[in-house]
Amino acid sequence: MATEQYTGAEIVIKALKDQGVDTVFGYPGGAVLPIYDAIFKQNDIRHILVRQEGGAVHAAEGYARSTGKVGVVLVTSGPGATNAVTGLTDALLDSIPIICLTGQVPTHLIGNDAFQEADTTGITRPCTKHNYLVRDIEGLSRTMHEAFFVAQNGRPGPVVIDLPKDVQQGTSETYLAPEEVKHRSYRPKVNGEQEHIKEAVELIANAKRPLFYVGGGVINSGDHASKVLTELVRLTGIPCTTTLMGLGAYPGTDKQFIGMLGMHGTYEANLAMYHCDVMINIGARFDDRITGVISKFSPGSKKIHIDIDASSINKNVMVDLPIVGDAGRVVEEMLRLWKEEKRSIESRALKVWWNEINEWRSKDCLGYSQEGSIIKPQHAIKRLYELTKDRKPYVTTEVGQHQMWAAQYFHFDEPKKWMTSGGLGTMGYGLPAAVGAQIAHHDDLVIDVSGEASFMMNMQELGTISQYNLPVKIFIVNNQWMGMVRQWQQLLHGNRHSESYSDALPDFVKLAESFGIVGMRCEKAEDLDRMIQEMIDCPHPVIFDCQVAKEENCYPMIPSGAGHNEMLLSPEDVAAKPISEEGMVLV
Repeated sequence: MATEQYTGAEIVIKALKDQGVDTVFGYPGGAVLPIYDAIFKQNDIRHILVRQEGGAVHAAEGYARSTGKVGVVLVTSGPGATNAVTGLTDALLDSIPIICLTGQVPTHLIGNDAFQEADTTGITRPCTKHNYLVRDIEGLSRTMHEAFFVAQNGRPGPVVIDLPKDVQQGTSETYLAPEEVKHRSYRPKVNGEQEHIKEAVELIANAKRPLFYVGGGVINSGDHASKVLTELVRLTGIPCTTTLMGLGAYPGTDKQFIGMLGMHGTYEANLAMYHCDVMINIGARFDDRITGVISKFSPGSKKIHIDIDASSINKNVMVDLPIVGDAGRVVEEMLRLWKEEKRSIESRALKVWWNEINEWRSKDCLGYSQEGSIIKPQHAIKRLYELTKDRKPYVTTEVGQHQMWAAQYFHFDEPKKWMTSGGLGTMGYGLPAAVGAQIAHHDDLVIDVSGEASFMMNMQELGTISQYNLPVKIFIVNNQWMGMVRQWQQLLHGNRHSESYSDALPDFVKLAESFGIVGMRCEKAEDLDRMIQEMIDCPHPVIFDCQVAKEENCYPMIPSGAGHNEMLLSPEDVAAKPISEEGMVLV
């Protein structure tokens, strides 16, 4: 009986199917044509043609973040691979599981400066969790399955598989199924040390001013992690704050949620962090946008840090109690012990703590005044949230002021609804990420909250939206500035607006129509609600050009050299407490 022969390209497709992949985002080129031919010959995996390889990775990120699955990318050699680098770095910093298949010149030409050759594994080594160069077809199926294991286990991240063309074209009888492949050395620790978990429960029970500080690691752990976290927070009565990437890990409308933490977080969240006596960090990495200057970060607290990535512990902030393990499993064990030991926090102390937090809340740090016809950007985003919240939309953003306002005014009661570029701050992320989310959830409302400058970074993906008739709603908060750049130039550089004004913008309505997309422009506050509702009701993709006040700043704000107790809440605060060019508050 003859043994079945597979080409390398067929092995790639078979491995993807066996890993449960249903969608690949990519762009063809000579070095991956054998794989594209294999895609053509089957109907189980759908290929989404993007307009640039960077968009393919961001689309895969949106798909992965909104589903919890691995996002898959297919690009050609040379510029195809190098165009993917920004997306790979973005996925690495934000812990998004991605498999990126890159074409490569035939093995005998590697190192010869062949046409469209690049050292893909060398280039991507610093911006991936791991990468492979496959030189032998006999090991291809093992490499494919190993790559999926690495991408989604432990701290998730992107993995590159570089595939020379002759490996794709060669034939082999060797195919290993996923269950036959065990990684030789990578064994992430998922269960925390029991003694450390018990010690954490003891610390929390004896706290007077405790605070849960939650990051994207809870979302990466799965929906169950958010459920057990929510149960633990409510059972203990402790306030909860999240990072930008952690929004939705704990219900955003819950009374114990005190808002996002960090540079543009709420007054109450940042002051709670500064004054807490026990901090429980679950799945966050003490990013500099959260901590501000380390010497002033939560100076009087005992710090518990739960993270599956041991290298993240004590990297930025020294902690008192490290627990290496999966966030969901550790929190579930903490919850079990809390119930079993009938733990509680002293009610009088907790009441005093909440009274203090509620006093900070009364500042209404996200308040603004919408008067007249000129639309405040805060008002535009708040009304977008209020008019869409019943639909539980998937929301992506670009990067800048609009991103922070979206984080402040949208409230997510469940995970996987919020997709933004947190660590790398990648302008142009939101539009292709919305493509990925909409592909995964075709009948749901997907909104890209955008700025006009960020939108133009990857606006070619309108072609993808049009081709697949994806009903994405692109809400452009258009102030004609690179708003966050202008804000920092105003505050730190003597109001010298160097190259931050967009002097030539397209007519976004005509641009939409040129792609066969619905275009809308809103210029007056009195028209905003009606037009947002029209956008929501439209069954087609829409570009909504929302013309807003041009020079509004994003508050609250912690200057980069300041502590959480030195927040600036308004222009009046800035006038009273000017900032040096080094970011220091000058009192």
